[in-house]
Amino acid sequence: MESKQRCIIIGASHAAAQLAPVLRQRGWAGIISMISNEYYLPYHRPPLSKDYLAGIKSLEQMLIRSPEVYRKSNISISMGVTATSIDRTNKQLILDDGASLEYDKLVITTGARVRKIDIPGADLKGVFYLRNLNNAQKIKPFTGSDKRAVIIGGGYIGLETAAALRKLDMQVTVLEALPGILQRVTAPEVADFFARTHREEGVEIVTNEQAIAITGDKKVASVECLSGADYPADIVIIGIGVIPNVELAAEAGLHIDNGIKVDEYARTNDVDILAAGDCTSHFNPIYQRQMRLESVQNAQDQASVVANTLCGKLKPYAALPWFWSDQYDLKLQIAGLCQGYTDIVIRGDIKGSRHFSVFYLQEDKLLAVDAVNSPQEFMLGKRLILQGNSMDAGQLADENIALRGLLASSPVTANA
Repeated sequence: MESKQRCIIIGASHAAAQLAPVLRQRGWAGIISMISNEYYLPYHRPPLSKDYLAGIKSLEQMLIRSPEVYRKSNISISMGVTATSIDRTNKQLILDDGASLEYDKLVITTGARVRKIDIPGADLKGVFYLRNLNNAQKIKPFTGSDKRAVIIGGGYIGLETAAALRKLDMQVTVLEALPGILQRVTAPEVADFFARTHREEGVEIVTNEQAIAITGDKKVASVECLSGADYPADIVIIGIGVIPNVELAAEAGLHIDNGIKVDEYARTNDVDILAAGDCTSHFNPIYQRQMRLESVQNAQDQASVVANTLCGKLKPYAALPWFWSDQYDLKLQIAGLCQGYTDIVIRGDIKGSRHFSVFYLQEDKLLAVDAVNSPQEFMLGKRLILQGNSMDAGQLADENIALRGLLASSPVTANA
């Protein structure tokens, strides 16, 4: 491979941190440069709403790779600069400091940004979103024993943040506009379990409650809702989803489909531009549909595909999606996607314990598994999904029947 070839990676994300050293390991002899609009090396983002906010982990402990890894792999990282445009004709990347960088291959790993709420008072002091380290650092001074936090949004980020703030002995209220928390991502039985757990831990969860204004004189004082209720607050944290960062790609004429559209080899419609992570949309052969995933697993797996593609070792991306969430003493591990399920099977005591798993079926096909403090069910569930055989609901529910016994005799290897 030409040693003078230049690969530029836009964004210091999970995907970028995976791609850069792996690209070198797989034979890229040319220049590898990473462009970051933050002032930190790539770091793990999931702990921001968990261990970092609760004061358990520092930035150094959250770095995805040490500075030494980038140094040894001869990877240059430019921090505090933003890519503003891509000149595909001349193969140049334009930066906000006026510089232009020539590239042979360009990889977009720009991730996603928070969805902002459009209500009066959203810009008051004490109102925050939680997506990056700067957000978390600004939140910390507003935390403390007996302070009141209102979280707008009952998704996983909101619930993880609630758990972290309860560890700091804060009074926490979660406001969810829908009839239940986690309504878009899990079964009602699982959502009820998490709602009950949070209430047992001292969190007030209010559903069917839409925030219409944040009040206060320069600093937040309360959240007003459509119902007429008013919730006092020393801090408000908003978690109502994210938006993929596709503007740079769109302006360059790359195809967009709820994300930067890539093929099975992570290539865009420009042969010299690839993409990976939360900003991308791909066709998943397991579920036979186009999708965009917001997960560390997807970012890392897709980045490995990019590295292979750039080094001429084409290997298609066909990974099973999986996710996790840590709340209190609960570790939720999710294998697959449950959208379109017709039935669920509960294995274990979902009402009286903190150890169970839920299997999502479409007729007799296994789509997904939610495993709470059940790592074995999670691992075997991934294999059962990939196996694709018809499943018997009674056998899945019967704890006297080992899940391993339901596996086919032939091994499952497709990116499990």
